[in-house]
Amino acid sequence: MENSLRTPLTRRGLLRLGAGAGLAAAGLGYGAQSAAAAVSETARFDLSQPSYDLFRDKSLHSVRVQQSFAFDSVNKRLFVAAKRSGSTEEAGDLCISHLDFQGNYVSYMHLNGFGHGVAFGVSPSGTSSYLWVEADANANGYGTKLARIKYVAGTTLDSSDTSIVKYAPIAGAAEYTCSIDPVYNRMIVRYHMNGAKHIAVYNLADANAGDFSNPLANFPQPTISGTAQGYTLYGSYMYFMTGDAYSSTNPDPGNTYLYSININTGQIVQGPTLTKAGSTLVYREPEGLAIYRTDAGESRLFLGFASGVEGDRRSSIFYKNDLV
Repeated sequence: MENSLRTPLTRRGLLRLGAGAGLAAAGLGYGAQSAAAAVSETARFDLSQPSYDLFRDKSLHSVRVQQSFAFDSVNKRLFVAAKRSGSTEEAGDLCISHLDFQGNYVSYMHLNGFGHGVAFGVSPSGTSSYLWVEADANANGYGTKLARIKYVAGTTLDSSDTSIVKYAPIAGAAEYTCSIDPVYNRMIVRYHMNGAKHIAVYNLADANAGDFSNPLANFPQPTISGTAQGYTLYGSYMYFMTGDAYSSTNPDPGNTYLYSININTGQIVQGPTLTKAGSTLVYREPEGLAIYRTDAGESRLFLGFASGVEGDRRSSIFYKNDLV
């Protein structure tokens, strides 16, 4: 089977893909709350440029709306998070589906009591995929810690499992999610504190070692209206997506908007920019952002949407590849 991310044939053909319980010890699980160093300026994606299909309407193990997705760039795996079928919204029970890059279902893992799934990341180690996910869901179903767990197909893991090491990177924060930049090897963390959302960025190697003491950036999330539906990081820019499912009051082309934010300044650089990716999808709810770079060296910003009818929701994923 060809392990490739598809490029429209009308453009350039196919390109192969590239490239103990509780908190960690004091000083590792908690980090400083101010920026430690500036991140070198990088190119950013032009959000006004067209989007292209990876795949549309692919089935997941859960028939509920996907929440987010992430790539294992080494082992060429795609993971999609959705709420577990039959579970309440507040339970924080997630179903992680493993797909190939054509969107074919491969396997699943259940994560009980972990969180909502707005964003997560994958950190490969050898032939294994480790998921960086929120954990210890609160009464609203949102994770109050971060955890790095090994993906094991066909298994169920409870957040209360004493083998899971959990981290609270920012002292005083109430909720956490994260995403990973696999090109520049960094982790971006979105957390809730003092009634507002904040953003912190770390070297991935430090995060994998459980060390959150040296953030590269740490700033309040700028004011963004709309329903938050995903975020990710590429170089010196954060990408954020908002929007809602199609409805009688939100018809085609919908209200899905994209933003780019300079993590050195904490300011919006581009957006709100309306995206019409997948405009003909049924239901079409924006759900998740992720980064990947192909073997040919093309960096891509991926956009996820839940599609399909209630009781049989599907995954649809698109991408942008124009950098400025």
